[in-house]
Amino acid sequence: MATISSPGIGSGLDVKSIVSQLVALEKQPLSKLQVQAATVQTRISAFGQIKSLMSAVSDAASSLNSVTTYNAVRASSSDSKLVAASAVGGTAANSFSVKVDSLAKAQSTASAALLPVGGALGAGTIRLQLGKWTVVPVSFLPQVGVAPVDIVVSASDTVTDVASKINGANAGVSATVLNDVSGQRLLLRSASTGEVAGFELSIVSDADGLPADASGVSRLVAGSTINYGADAQIRINDIPVTSATNTFTNVVSGVTLTASAVSTVPVDVSVQPDATVAKAAVDKFVSAYNAVNQLLNDLTKYDPATRSAGLLQGDATAIGLQSSLRGILQSTTAGSAYTRLADIGVTQLLGGALSVDSTKLGVALANGDEVKKLFRNDNTDAMTDGVALKFKTFSQGLLASDGLFSSKDASLKRSLELNAKDQTRVNEKVARVEVQLNRRYSALDVQLNQLTGLNNYISQQVAQWNRGTGN
Repeated sequence: MATISSPGIGSGLDVKSIVSQLVALEKQPLSKLQVQAATVQTRISAFGQIKSLMSAVSDAASSLNSVTTYNAVRASSSDSKLVAASAVGGTAANSFSVKVDSLAKAQSTASAALLPVGGALGAGTIRLQLGKWTVVPVSFLPQVGVAPVDIVVSASDTVTDVASKINGANAGVSATVLNDVSGQRLLLRSASTGEVAGFELSIVSDADGLPADASGVSRLVAGSTINYGADAQIRINDIPVTSATNTFTNVVSGVTLTASAVSTVPVDVSVQPDATVAKAAVDKFVSAYNAVNQLLNDLTKYDPATRSAGLLQGDATAIGLQSSLRGILQSTTAGSAYTRLADIGVTQLLGGALSVDSTKLGVALANGDEVKKLFRNDNTDAMTDGVALKFKTFSQGLLASDGLFSSKDASLKRSLELNAKDQTRVNEKVARVEVQLNRRYSALDVQLNQLTGLNNYISQQVAQWNRGTGN
């Protein structure tokens, strides 16, 4: 009999190898399913990329559809180190002169010199009240609706302790201690600038019973000096204007002026339309559109030379999306002097990408209202609405929770679920077959082992018989 090189249990039959090869044949459908699952997963990722780029297109279209894009203005100053200027969109074009006479300042006070340095002041209660000072005659008007803040000073408190208590009281006043050759002084400063942001420090009670003398805690007030707060003062076209801060808002409608230094000569400020904002919005849209166009081209292309196809070549959803985008670009807008993007210098190249003729676009933006109409006109007609409005409406529909991308994603994920179930069924079938094969070939191995034993026995008997016959 022939010799089997890989012995089994007893017959020499390689049961493990035979079963393994037969199981591998049963597993062949699983490999195909795994490839299909990987492909579906890659398609999900591809549509995720398209969705992300379409979101960028939607944002860019929204900018082009926003009135603020076309109402942008630029405020300029002949000397921004003296006066800086800014303006909100829609501000009328204008120019004027600004002269800074004085800057806003916060009220500050300094106590008389306190000795000994680091010594206790004495017990009592001090009060901080916010309000406005009148210098001539000197009087203080408390701020309506703002309660005074009382600070209790203990007998052992130093001027440093008092400064800490004031800073912790959130009274609208900051405190610090100055050490000079005369001793220590309590310095107070209002948290805000302007005449209305003044404050008064007064004595509520003094342990020595004399709140108006120059001893005990009363020393914080007696002999103190005051630098009153002041409003900033400027002149616009030689007309005086004041502000509690160095910022003047809407003194000229829509314009904010910030004074930084006193000027000896007027500073010229002008407000003009800013077409760069609209140009930047057009460039942003072109860039966003070209990105999604390039991705769709790559995913749906077929190269006959290499006979290779893009991942979504032949995919109806991707091809339909690409066709719709190009259709919007080629549509017209009613109600504007410019009916197509090409009229303002935005043209399509071979392959669908957009190109911008900056010179032509700049000329068109000089007629900004008509460019605005090209992008924004709402004619209640999807065929003739503004280009940006069309793209905004279309892209938002795609990106909606019940839009194309959500539907496509759900469809592909259902395919993955069905694929996973098919893989499970194949694995379960392979497991059953493997059990059956092991059982059958193990039984065959036992039978072959028995037959081998019988064969050996008969061979021995024949050999003995032959020897007996020879005698």
